[in-house]
Amino acid sequence: MEPQTPSSRRVLVAKPRGYCAGVDRAVVAVEKALEQYGAPIYVRKQIVHNTHVVKTLEARGAIFVDETEEVPEGEIVVFSAHGVSPAVHEEARQRGLRTIDATCPLVTKVHNEAKRFAANDYDILLIGHEGHEEVEGTSGEAPDHIQLVDGLDSVDKVQVKDPSKLVWLSQTTLSVDETTETVARLKERFPTLIDPPSDDICYATQNRQTAVKEIAAESQLVIVVGSENSSNSKRLVEVAKDYGAQASYLVDNADFIRDEWFEGVTTVGVTSGASVPEELVEEVLAKLAAHGFGDVTEVEPVQESMRFALPHELRKDLRAS
Repeated sequence: MEPQTPSSRRVLVAKPRGYCAGVDRAVVAVEKALEQYGAPIYVRKQIVHNTHVVKTLEARGAIFVDETEEVPEGEIVVFSAHGVSPAVHEEARQRGLRTIDATCPLVTKVHNEAKRFAANDYDILLIGHEGHEEVEGTSGEAPDHIQLVDGLDSVDKVQVKDPSKLVWLSQTTLSVDETTETVARLKERFPTLIDPPSDDICYATQNRQTAVKEIAAESQLVIVVGSENSSNSKRLVEVAKDYGAQASYLVDNADFIRDEWFEGVTTVGVTSGASVPEELVEEVLAKLAAHGFGDVTEVEPVQESMRFALPHELRKDLRAS
């Protein structure tokens, strides 16, 4: 290996990275609600899975709660980008809460697919991670029809009423490769298993995984900026290791980076999960520059231009003001 001089050290930055359209919509929805209605604005669960974003919104007057029952009657509550079940909507209605539904439209699409297949009496195999908010919301649309398939190990436990009426759906933030593998194993057991009408893994998750595959192939170390409870960020760490990086770490911010990671490293890859603001990536790049990794190249294998309108409840009041 050539000697590690500052000139031989480089950084490959994945693009696209960071905020996706659904996250941007959800965060802006809370910001606009605070401007329009004033603090406090209640938010059920974390609006997106990022510690920095949550703390920033808390400082502006957002109050994050775990359950709808914690919101005082008559107040405004924002539902997070991950979606909620019909039972949560009903509880909010009974408590007289004003709701702003910031569910990502791509998650809503999966909810609608679940309702439609359940109405036609299909068994639905939902590929996803147990306990994730998105999975809980989707499952709540048709609890009698949906069973969770959490990875390859759970495929053998699946039991269905009628294999000829069987469809799979998925959480939007999964590893594309791992989901493909799980579906293949399911189809070995159930050859008549139907695919969803369109891909459930969201465009942003797929694009970020495509970009990290490209930088991982040339990097000894890949740093993924994202919080520990962010499913799509954790998948990026896994994908980086699968596609050539000797090491990959998830960091909430630059303070989590350890000097020993750079031993023998000449190329560092950097990316960020779909709920990460760009300022956190900039801080990581500054820390890398301080370690001699000042040669930065952006790698963009796929372009991204998706935008979503704000929740309709909010748009209506913003137009009226």
